[in-house]
Amino acid sequence: MGQVQAIPEEEFSMRPGMPVAAAVGVLLVGASAAPSNAASSGGTTTTFTVSGGALGITIPASAALGTSTPGGTVSAQLGAVSVSDNRALLTAAWTTSVTSSSFTTGGGTSAETIPAAGVSYWSGVATATSGVGTFTPGQATALVAATLDTSRTAYTLTVGVGDNSATWNPTLVVALPAAAVGGTYTGTVTHSVA
Repeated sequence: MGQVQAIPEEEFSMRPGMPVAAAVGVLLVGASAAPSNAASSGGTTTTFTVSGGALGITIPASAALGTSTPGGTVSAQLGAVSVSDNRALLTAAWTTSVTSSSFTTGGGTSAETIPAAGVSYWSGVATATSGVGTFTPGQATALVAATLDTSRTAYTLTVGVGDNSATWNPTLVVALPAAAVGGTYTGTVTHSVA
């Protein structure tokens, strides 16, 4: 409520014919009026940000498949392969691919080389997943193992929303030629995600 100010007597004397009571009444009515711009409610526009990260993959640094004889096979799991999708997408999807080099020993001559066509892979089902989406192994069982002489699908996510992840422990099987020479063979199995 506004303050009532006293009107000096001189101002009343300058307005002949105006009663003092009427002047005071006008002053009091004006002082009690509410502001014309008052509102009973209001809204505040409020924002925040959800930040997106990256799509990445982690793989074992090394794996030992064991020992066998010419004409036999070596087989073992490679260790955990994990994809983390932190892009926070409305429609998230990714595909992990896998391929292999040849395996060689000694000087890497043809007799000391096992080609990638002799290397098979199967991803198996996920050991862990998180987030929303459809996670699908490239090769769920050993019956559908695929040779790695060309790029193969190891795992996929489709119809995802937001952040997600998947981990699996794939199995590698190497068929040793009957003419394979003795030695420790080394090759590289490469996973990539996009």
